[in-house]
Amino acid sequence: MNEPFDHIPSVKTSQDKPLLVEIIAYAPTAFYHCTHCEVAWREMGATNRIHEEQLASSLPEDLIKEYETVSNWVKEMFRIHCDAIVLRVVDAASIEGFYKSLKYNARHYPAVIVNQKSRFIGSQKLASASEEIAHQLASQRIEA
Repeated sequence: MNEPFDHIPSVKTSQDKPLLVEIIAYAPTAFYHCTHCEVAWREMGATNRIHEEQLASSLPEDLIKEYETVSNWVKEMFRIHCDAIVLRVVDAASIEGFYKSLKYNARHYPAVIVNQKSRFIGSQKLASASEEIAHQLASQRIEA
């Protein structure tokens, strides 16, 4: 007796796996209560004023502008490449950010790491990172 999906080999191409793009940058930080408490506070009429104030004062103005530049670049990458890429933003001030900075020898931020190999340091290199992403995605299509 043959089952319709019995022993059909799964064919995976490199296109099936999205391209990993990691961005190490200083990110605004706000501290929250647990999810249940946040819901309770919101239902009692508490505003997000405290969180908004934390976000507004968590970084100096020049780093906030740089983060906005990175954020706009990320939106553009998603608009162009959709689900062909996975973008991970890692806060440079976190333990993971410290580890990744050492691993990729990133001493300035933002640092964009494409496919765990290509490294682009500084917001002036975002265009170069975009070109590398497009190049690697095109290479994946050719290999498939």
